[in-house]
Amino acid sequence: MLGLKSVLYQAVDTFFYVLYLLILVRIIISWLPISRDNSIVRLIYSFTEPILGPIRNMISKSPLGGGLMLDFSPIIALFAMNIVKMIIMTLIISFL
Repeated sequence: MLGLKSVLYQAVDTFFYVLYLLILVRIIISWLPISRDNSIVRLIYSFTEPILGPIRNMISKSPLGGGLMLDFSPIIALFAMNIVKMIIMTLIISFL
C-alpha cells in the first residue's frame, strides 16, 4: 500500500505544480504583446480560466472589487490552491 500512497502523493503534487506554472505563465503572457488567438495562449487560458474565472467573478461582486484596476484572481487562486493541496496531501498521508 505504500506504493499507492507514494504514487498518489506524487500525482497530486505534480498536478498542482503544473497548475501553478500555467497560472504564472498566464500572468507573464498578460504583460506581453502576445495575441490571445495564439494556439498556445488559448490552451493555457483553457486550463486556467476554470480556476481564475469564478474567483474573478467573486472579486468583482464584492464591495471592494468593483473598482480595482488590477486582477488579483491569480494571487487568490495560488493561495487557495496551496490550501487545497495541503488538505489533499494530508488526507493521502492520513488515510492510505
